[in-house]
Amino acid sequence: MIEILHHGAVNGVTGSCHELRLSIADIGAMGVCPRRDRPLVDLGLLNSQATKGSDPLGSDPTLLPAPDSHLGILIDCGLFQGQEDKQRANAGDLAIDFSITHIRALVVTHVHIDHVGRIPYLLAAGFDGPIICSEPSAIMLPEILEDALKIGFTRDRSLINRVLDLIRARIVPVPYGQWHEVFNEGECSLSVRLQRAGHILGSAYVECDARAGNYDERVVFSGDLGAPHSPLLPEPVSPERADRLVIESTYGDKDHEDRETRRYRLKQVLEHALADGGTVLVPAFSIGRTQELLYEIEGLIAEFGDEPVAELGASGVSPRGDRPQSDNKQNSQATKGSDPLGSDPTLLPEPISGKPLTWDQLEIVVDSPLAAEFTKIYRDLKPFWDAEARALVKAGRHPLSFEQLTVINSHEDHLNAVEYLAKSHRPCVVLAGSGMCAGGRVVNYLKAMLGDARNDVLFVGYQAAGTPGRDILTYGPRGGWVELDGERYDIRAQVHQVGGYSAHAGQSDLLRFVEGIPDAPKQIRVVHGDDDAKRALQAKLKQMVPGTEVLVPH
Repeated sequence: MIEILHHGAVNGVTGSCHELRLSIADIGAMGVCPRRDRPLVDLGLLNSQATKGSDPLGSDPTLLPAPDSHLGILIDCGLFQGQEDKQRANAGDLAIDFSITHIRALVVTHVHIDHVGRIPYLLAAGFDGPIICSEPSAIMLPEILEDALKIGFTRDRSLINRVLDLIRARIVPVPYGQWHEVFNEGECSLSVRLQRAGHILGSAYVECDARAGNYDERVVFSGDLGAPHSPLLPEPVSPERADRLVIESTYGDKDHEDRETRRYRLKQVLEHALADGGTVLVPAFSIGRTQELLYEIEGLIAEFGDEPVAELGASGVSPRGDRPQSDNKQNSQATKGSDPLGSDPTLLPEPISGKPLTWDQLEIVVDSPLAAEFTKIYRDLKPFWDAEARALVKAGRHPLSFEQLTVINSHEDHLNAVEYLAKSHRPCVVLAGSGMCAGGRVVNYLKAMLGDARNDVLFVGYQAAGTPGRDILTYGPRGGWVELDGERYDIRAQVHQVGGYSAHAGQSDLLRFVEGIPDAPKQIRVVHGDDDAKRALQAKLKQMVPGTEVLVPH
């Protein structure tokens, strides 16, 4: 028997975790004991958190229980956010509360925290198998988990290093399009193949060839699929076969604007927002969204360089600092001793009052060490870019490293930037995390700038229910308020949304992905979406493939 189980969030778009389980009548008769003695990994305080309420090996881990009757793999193991996070607020609620003794491997679709954030808990609970992922994800996974450990687990550097060393030792990079055998034990075998998903760099959907006894099946897990024609990344191609498909539905109820429309909408929003001399604050995820926005903004600068983007007021001065000049010059030395705002902003060259600010003079600030690090990784992984992006580089353009880009790294410089931009009247675009405003440096900007009507907040991605980002998007246009770190802040800044920059496929894109499978799947499971989105996609799929069972797991 081949089963699909769901261990993550039942509702919403976070906490992704699925299991593919293989079993036969008496798997123990193979002469293999799938349920191995797995003493808890010594990860300090993570052990007590990870196993609270769920002791996978019993109270005495030295006693080997009777063999399980199955083998399996996990697809992702992510953190909860928004409403799901509030329902699972305690460390014990993030525990691995399902058996892992038969789990042979973890397959990571991509490195967003809602797909990988519980990996430390998984290790602490005793998981000792490989972590299979794409080659770009293998580079980025330790980086994203280091940040997650510092924010959500511990500041103990030695403990963090111990966890990261363990993760690095477990990672198995697998090239796209290449089958990888996970296990072949007696009458059960499983191989996986990763295909480009177009969501973020390194993202993949997972094809699983499973055999249990005389039964074999191709099961496909979509992970998060990207929208066609997204900057930088090739769009996903439908699988050649899928007997069963587990598909995401983040935007299962709506479509995005096309590439050209959203690009000019971004231009119009920026011009309108910058006209009154304020700051445009863009909450953006460190991986994916930040790099796509930089790519698009660099394109606007290249196309409209000497055209006006805003008028400068009498106090207009430019925040200056670390400006990467080109891909081969951006390195650790670039930020050495740099002060993004200058030691004395009043001493910086001041534009002539009243002169229009042109696109090629516009300052773009990335205030996120993690985003800066992943932008560097993106630049280093150009072979995984799409043809359009590689052609720009060949032509001498630097989409992720251009003259107008300023990177803020240190916390002190961040605080200076917040204070300076809140007081100045210099048009500026700031990209800061987190993308849903649930933490990170964007929160300090929001606290300082939401109350000023000349500032603008621009959302370019999905805002999960229960997050400050969703509240700002919902109540901002009504003149409402948002709670940040336990305090209420009035929203006087203008709030905008350009939905086309979501890294997720829209409804039509998801339907095309399914339609492109030569023989329709026997079963489709709709996951990873709000209830309305899942139901809408379910209804569309039932119409499109009437012979397929389409269900929403509960």
